[in-house]
Amino acid sequence: MGVEQVIGHIEGIPVGAVFRGRKEVRLAKLHDHNQRGISWVLDRDGLRVGDAIVLHGGYEDDEDEWDTIRYTGASPGKDKDPKTKKLLRSQSWSYRDNAALRRSYDRGHPIRVIRGHKGDRRYSPSTADGYRYDGLYEITSVLTVTSKSSAPDGTEVKICRFVLKRLPDAVQMTALERRALEALEELDEEGHVERFPQSRDVTVRRLIRDTAAAKRIKALHDGKCQLCGLRLVGPDGRPYSQGAHIRPLGEPHHGPDVEPNILCLCPNCHARLDIGAVIVDEDWSVIVRAEIPGVSLLPKLHLVAGHNVHPDYLRYHRDYWRQRAVRAPG
Repeated sequence: MGVEQVIGHIEGIPVGAVFRGRKEVRLAKLHDHNQRGISWVLDRDGLRVGDAIVLHGGYEDDEDEWDTIRYTGASPGKDKDPKTKKLLRSQSWSYRDNAALRRSYDRGHPIRVIRGHKGDRRYSPSTADGYRYDGLYEITSVLTVTSKSSAPDGTEVKICRFVLKRLPDAVQMTALERRALEALEELDEEGHVERFPQSRDVTVRRLIRDTAAAKRIKALHDGKCQLCGLRLVGPDGRPYSQGAHIRPLGEPHHGPDVEPNILCLCPNCHARLDIGAVIVDEDWSVIVRAEIPGVSLLPKLHLVAGHNVHPDYLRYHRDYWRQRAVRAPG
């Protein structure tokens, strides 16, 4: 039962943090329950408000597009088929969890989103029992819609739908990260202190800490490049590699910072991926579109267990750069 008012980020828990199981998620105070999808806390007036949701493949009507989530509300256990997870009857806005989340919409409270390993494969954690904190979203609308499946007697099932939008990257910083950002200063040409402008928040954030997802991918591959097989090692014996996003972050690509969208690459291959000099085909074949004399790549992208590269991101990368191919004159 939620009793402590914690709306927004939990201090000390960065966006991208991964947990093994719902118990760890609850201990981190990200969500107040080990099983329910909707978490709630008491607002200042003592009324319940939703503070977090879990996306874990709970309902067939859930739709996850990373920046936009269409989330199905909650139902009592007796209203669901335990095997198919389909609803036996319509949902109610008066049900405690739905009412709490709807009140957060009315009051404009941000919602913490946790994705589980049984959710959409494009965005889910790679670990078999993993859950990942993916930051803050706002509820932009609440709707009553018809479920994809009917009740056992053939009647329509109405669901409580919440539409959530991911808040801007600048909001996805905890207070600790923002204090670190504010402490980073540089001198202009005249020696005056110049703080980083807000437009550079994301870049500076990368300086504060490598993303949690990229760190996990690099550790899985032990620093070995997935395109050329090179493993760079410094004099201290530590491997050096970079986490490369297949579908880039930010405008105009809007790629997510999740494991299925990240490759472990050496700096050279990272640059070649970013400029479209290398693409990966549907069968994982590495296609060189701009040769470098004396440099060879692997015939296929190197894959390891636990790193589920999603083909949608590779397809996006291929299509984007093929559309920008330079045609030979004449």
